[in-house]
Amino acid sequence: MEFASPQLEKPNRKKLKKTNLFKRIIMILFGSMLVAVGLEIFLLPNQVIDGGIVGISMMLAYLTGLKLGVFLFVLNLPFFFLGYKQIGKTFAFSTMLGVAVMSIGTYSLHSVPPLTNDPLLASIFGGIIVGIGVGLVIRYGGSLDGTEILAILFNKTTSFSVGQIVLFFNLFILGSAGFLFGWERAMYSFIAYFIVFKLLDVVIEGFDETKFVWIMSEEPEKLGSCILNRLGRGVTYLSGEGGYTGEYKKVIFCVITRLEEAKLKEIVEDIDPQAFFAVGNIHEVRGGHFKKRSVH
Repeated sequence: MEFASPQLEKPNRKKLKKTNLFKRIIMILFGSMLVAVGLEIFLLPNQVIDGGIVGISMMLAYLTGLKLGVFLFVLNLPFFFLGYKQIGKTFAFSTMLGVAVMSIGTYSLHSVPPLTNDPLLASIFGGIIVGIGVGLVIRYGGSLDGTEILAILFNKTTSFSVGQIVLFFNLFILGSAGFLFGWERAMYSFIAYFIVFKLLDVVIEGFDETKFVWIMSEEPEKLGSCILNRLGRGVTYLSGEGGYTGEYKKVIFCVITRLEEAKLKEIVEDIDPQAFFAVGNIHEVRGGHFKKRSVH
């Protein structure tokens, strides 16, 4: 029996780490520049704002006449230190890199004329570009807004969730835009924010959403065999016990894509219409033999 030499494995691990680090940096840089383009070329010239610290920065830039990049960097700076203490240095430095590039990008693009003066088009396309950019930065371990970090701190002392606190902050900020730019622009800002919010999920989780399935059936082996043969997905059998009856149950666990969900339901309906069936979303799948593919 032969064993791989540890001396030969270490360079490969180091090379993999360097490759992943390089990819992370490139994607954070690209995402941050996309956000800068969305803000300076679409949203800000049309007086449409985003939520969070970015939205506050946009209003301050409008009121003072100073460039947006200055406020983006200065207002996010305290959250860099908070993130370093609360979440860790990797997140903090990824955030610092993203904020710095976003700030420099908006500063450099300030004199570039907007692509459209239609606030609706600006809200839609600006929201798409900003959403993709922010999603890429978050997906690769950073952040471009200190609101989330602030929400984590408030969450420790209140009964509200992080998501509820972020939503409250953003509703307050977007509502404030009505007093500054007029209520029509505030409504456009809500449109842009909604698009950003939706694009975040798409970029972070991917277009082909992965799901997990729990199935409890009277015919688990037959059902598992059909899933394997007709759907091409492996299954895992888990031992369970009914809490009320104390009866032994064999539980089927399977990971599928969103496109395969209807086909799996059809298989379960054919084999055991009385089976208990539960489906949930998965944010990430690693290892094993799972591959995303289309269903024909």
